[in-house]
Amino acid sequence: MSGGPLIVQSDKTLLLEIDHPDAQACRMAIAPFAELERSPEHVHTYRLTPLGLWNARAAGHDAEGVVDSLIKYSRYPVPHALLVDVAETMDRYGRLQLANDPAYGLVLRALDRLVLIEVAKSKKLAGMLGDKIDDDTIRVHPSERGRLKQALLKLGWPAEDLAGYVDGEAHPIELAEAGKDGRKPWTLRSYQREAVEAFWAGGSGVVVLPCGAGKTLVGAAAMAEAKATTLILVTNTVAGRQWKRELIARTSLTEEEIGEYSGERKEIRPVTIATYQVLTSRKGGVFTHLDLFGARDWGLVVYDEVHLLPAPIFRFTADLQARRRLGLTATLVREDGREGDVFSLIGPKRYDAPWKDIESQGWIAPAECVEVRVTLTDAERMSYATAEAEERYRMAATARTKLPVVKALVDRHPNDQVLVIGAYIDQLHQIGEYLDAPIVQGSTTNKERERLFDAFRTGELRTLVISKVGNFSIDLPEAAVAIQVSGTFGSRQEEAQRLGRVLRPKADGRQAHFYTVVSRDTIDTEYAAHRQRFLAEQGYAYTIVDADDVLGPSLPSFEA
Repeated sequence: MSGGPLIVQSDKTLLLEIDHPDAQACRMAIAPFAELERSPEHVHTYRLTPLGLWNARAAGHDAEGVVDSLIKYSRYPVPHALLVDVAETMDRYGRLQLANDPAYGLVLRALDRLVLIEVAKSKKLAGMLGDKIDDDTIRVHPSERGRLKQALLKLGWPAEDLAGYVDGEAHPIELAEAGKDGRKPWTLRSYQREAVEAFWAGGSGVVVLPCGAGKTLVGAAAMAEAKATTLILVTNTVAGRQWKRELIARTSLTEEEIGEYSGERKEIRPVTIATYQVLTSRKGGVFTHLDLFGARDWGLVVYDEVHLLPAPIFRFTADLQARRRLGLTATLVREDGREGDVFSLIGPKRYDAPWKDIESQGWIAPAECVEVRVTLTDAERMSYATAEAEERYRMAATARTKLPVVKALVDRHPNDQVLVIGAYIDQLHQIGEYLDAPIVQGSTTNKERERLFDAFRTGELRTLVISKVGNFSIDLPEAAVAIQVSGTFGSRQEEAQRLGRVLRPKADGRQAHFYTVVSRDTIDTEYAAHRQRFLAEQGYAYTIVDADDVLGPSLPSFEA
């Protein structure tokens, strides 16, 4: 019996003892194929799922490597049945292949004839399959390529899509690594280059990189590979304009070649940046901007923050399977459970760099994560105790007792740029007034947002209070401290995005600080524990301190 850090159980749960000297190496080994479920102080629980194993398989990991990792780090003999199940599950990926036949067009081809017989009988595939060509091949209606992949995944036989892509309308795009407009020369980082190579080799799929690790540059480099017209889908107009600035600075593209398709403008150019919001807007129940997908012969479609992709975009994407598709995200976790649709329709995970790997190379700042627990006053506790269940989280999350703690944390970092982030607008106005700091929220105009963000970037503004608009795609590399006061219940991806706001490397090498202020003995604490799961999976540890430690005169270090 070895003394490894991992206990592998027959119900497909993996228990990782995090105080073990080999825990970090084990975490890195299992991260490509296991999903973290719970992360209390000493033992973290991971689970093996078919989708996790298929994503690993598509990213180039084989069953032998997965089995070897489990055996290497396991404290006890690994249940033989589980090892067999891992090998068989991974082997299901690619037993069916979508391909382009020179004579018949799009076909579903089997490496295992019985699997083809099994799925062809399924009512879930009704109308998607055409004539049988031979015992191993069935014709597929080209318009059903995406929906067929979705249906096969649900049947447990994920197809490998080898049908290829149309090149789309050619358009010259080069990276401007020699520097442009007087800028210094630069080069793609090694992991960015590896991500582009892995994506291009697979043809379509998702690249997972930490916030602040330069996902936009991966997108730009993929565009330079495609050398074709490109449609870029982003979360909001501010994000779209950041993309545009970055593309003008880092590629051969000029301002005239890049169009904005948003609530404010409707420009269609060789590179068009559109917001999810405008594409999913309806008039009389009809999506009025769907023509954009067919407005040009796109060679590449880029989905920024793919974990936030609205459901209608999946439906539109099912019709875009002949276009190369690149999803960019910091986490594949979706709170709506539609990770399978990302896998089927955008493509499997092609590249995933652990956050701590990127940190160790100096590309993102090291971060200290601290949960500060406040005790509600008797009046607040009474209100909480007598409230309806659906109101309790709001009451706990927005308790006024948090205000002095937030101010003390801001005062603790007099020389840092601080973001205070929350979900409830009333609370943010309260905090803005208390700190005498401006607020950026959904109703803030794009012009005013840009003005405040610029003031923050130059240091003229030291503290900024932001709503959920700060969860994604804002470029504030100067932010070194984030204070989270309330969130979207237990959202793990939101936690990842918010930490990401402070991970840009600091010029003087300082570490980042991420504080979460929660109300003790309430559902606020439970949600905080759930939110922290994704970051725990990436190797971040939370120190829990009492509000008195923050408000007290000594202000001890929170370092664990």
